[in-house]
Amino acid sequence: MTQTLPEKVQQHKSPEVHTKLGSLRGTFVSVKGKEAGVHAFLGIPFAKPPVGPALRLAAPQPVEGWKGVRDATQQPLMCVQYIKLTYDLLEKFGATLPEIPDISEDCLYLNIYTPANRAPNAKLPVMVWIHGGGFAMGSASMFDGSAMAAYQDMVVVLIQYRLGALGFLSTGDEHMSGNFGLLDQVQALRWVQEHIHNFGGNPDLVTIFGESAGGVSVSLLLLSPLSNGLFHHAIAESGTAAMDLLVANDPLSTTQVDYQFRQKSDRCCLQTMQGRRPYQVWQYNKFILQPQLLSSIGV
Repeated sequence: MTQTLPEKVQQHKSPEVHTKLGSLRGTFVSVKGKEAGVHAFLGIPFAKPPVGPALRLAAPQPVEGWKGVRDATQQPLMCVQYIKLTYDLLEKFGATLPEIPDISEDCLYLNIYTPANRAPNAKLPVMVWIHGGGFAMGSASMFDGSAMAAYQDMVVVLIQYRLGALGFLSTGDEHMSGNFGLLDQVQALRWVQEHIHNFGGNPDLVTIFGESAGGVSVSLLLLSPLSNGLFHHAIAESGTAAMDLLVANDPLSTTQVDYQFRQKSDRCCLQTMQGRRPYQVWQYNKFILQPQLLSSIGV
């Protein structure tokens, strides 16, 4: 037990998991007090990158497969957010991370932690974590599921979803229904149902849990017909769908942030936003996060 983590990692062969999408190479993680350790698979895509006019500000689409063995040893890029605020909050709470990933629109990834000593045909309970952050900040990389996986003998999944304007901007109609971040969560749960058995998880024993905005998400997923059959237990911490101050009943008036938008059609507004760069869309967060963000119409 006196060995350093890098030394212990070198003694273990990099784990590989094979799915119908393709193969993944992860890493062995040492857990204090547990000799067996954990296999971590980081940055696994669960949807197509939500970039470009067709996929930005739209529902997520199923991910396509890949050839060969995909590297799953690096943390995924974080969804677009105000990075200085993220740094400031981490510092305020005394959180220390080896490194904070960059931000990108291409951010629909999840991390999986599974016991290294699991049986080949294991059907372990699955815990899916939905991070908080006011639907405006946060990432999978801010959390580590290795201790829970090792000590509780379960598979832990940490998901990411689009934030702020890129995840929740809405006109309240078919042009831009909104709540895309919530649809990302549903897509991640669909991926779990289809592939988690490859990591030793039981798709019939999935629990979703989250805090703050993650707790609100859990509560909303309990109410949404889109999530039927995707999970079996739920834990909402410090957040609930009953917090109506988060919900905009008239999202169009919230989205029409300036005179130019008010003078143009919803379709024109949508085409304009889809053609802008991520930060140009992100600047509208100062309007839509005051404080209503979720649309009562979309999803």
